[in-house]
Amino acid sequence: MISCSVPGRGTIEINHLVCDVNGTLTRDGILIPGVKSALEKISKQVEIHLVSANTFGKLSYIEAELNGIITSVKCTTPNGEAEQKVEFMQKLGSSSVAAIGQGTNDRLMLKGAALGICVLSPEGTAVEAMLNSDILVPDILSAFELFLNPDRLKATLRQ
Repeated sequence: MISCSVPGRGTIEINHLVCDVNGTLTRDGILIPGVKSALEKISKQVEIHLVSANTFGKLSYIEAELNGIITSVKCTTPNGEAEQKVEFMQKLGSSSVAAIGQGTNDRLMLKGAALGICVLSPEGTAVEAMLNSDILVPDILSAFELFLNPDRLKATLRQ
């Protein structure tokens, strides 16, 4: 578990990290350099779940590459992707979930999580995703650093 006491907001306790895949962890369906290593470190503290529409058809390769690091993979079906992602997160218990994404279909997940983090992606970032997040970061590795250095969460979210 990752726990962070945030002045004016209370304590955030994260047991699950739910990550969008395409555009968030990957570029054109290929893992961004440094993602696997960072996820290995974070997986020692929380369960990691991937959610994806599998746009590039490479989810099975990504799942194999991250075998032993991730807890589960949820592949959404066309139409209602945003709702499917938030439903998956709710089954985990939204109050203990941090979510990371960048697409329009991530907006509900980012808004409903205990902590929603939007990344600026080389593939593009949806304005709706940004507006429904608690934190906006320049890239996925910066998002992961928030979990590896929780005082950064405190510094960003304190009121």
